[in-house]
Amino acid sequence: MGTVLSWNPIVVLQDLWSYPFMVNAFRAGTIVAVLAGVLGWFMVLRKQTFAGHTLSLVAFPGAAGATLLGIGAGYGYFAFCLGAALVIGGLPGLGRNGFSRQSGFSRQSGFSRQGGFSRQSAVTGTVQAFALACGFLFVALYRGFLGGINALLFGGFLGITSGQVLVLLAVAVAALVVLAVIGRPLLFASIDPDVAGARNVPVRALSVLFLLLLGAAAAETSQITGVLLVFALMVMPAATAQALTARPALSLGLTVLIGLVVTWLGLAVAYYSDYPIGFFVTSFGFAGYLLALGARDGLPRVRSIAAPRGPSWQ
Repeated sequence: MGTVLSWNPIVVLQDLWSYPFMVNAFRAGTIVAVLAGVLGWFMVLRKQTFAGHTLSLVAFPGAAGATLLGIGAGYGYFAFCLGAALVIGGLPGLGRNGFSRQSGFSRQSGFSRQGGFSRQSAVTGTVQAFALACGFLFVALYRGFLGGINALLFGGFLGITSGQVLVLLAVAVAALVVLAVIGRPLLFASIDPDVAGARNVPVRALSVLFLLLLGAAAAETSQITGVLLVFALMVMPAATAQALTARPALSLGLTVLIGLVVTWLGLAVAYYSDYPIGFFVTSFGFAGYLLALGARDGLPRVRSIAAPRGPSWQ
């Protein structure tokens, strides 16, 4: 927005929260950061980032189609993202644990070596390409001035209303409640689906349900970061936290904390500049990831160098 920035943090907070649209932006950003962080953590753990990326891109034709029909873009976000999640999750010919029966299962990759991974990737990529084509078609068919295309692709926060905040909150609460119910079996199925399937855990049903939750999170996150930069909140906080610790509870908590900090910083900096929020959220998230990698790889080397060495008997 180009507003003059003060070096007094109290003045900055008073300035940020003096306008209703910024209050709504922070409320919506907080809700989105929590939901995207929790579901993004499971997404990275399950190695389904390609599916999450596809679901985020599907939000583009959803919003464009809703604009073409003269309805709210938010309805298009959720309709297309959830529909794409059902298409990807309903892939035929898969075994009970959500992967192909054609080849052996690789516990390191989380997918079957040949059939499951390649087939799921092919269907996911096909859905992504078709969705993008539909999005450009809807934009071409729309005869009016589509002035919000930049905000649609790269994120915006100026137009968030109190009603939209309530919708985001309702969807987030419902998704988190469902995830809390299926959290333990989903974690089991994510770590070792073979053993989980042998113990009658409904791995296939959990996979489809998780994709639906991921679609809802992608639809929410797209409204803050834009459809092209959803990974800023769904991947980087989770990847950063998992690079710092292998403990599930601590890693999940760090994911949410990093997502909140990145979102709040992105909103604050975007308010004082003329650039989209998606750029700042992505930049802060990437910087945090690089710092986490440096801390993970650098501290053991420092400790090994600083550790006292015993006498050499050679």
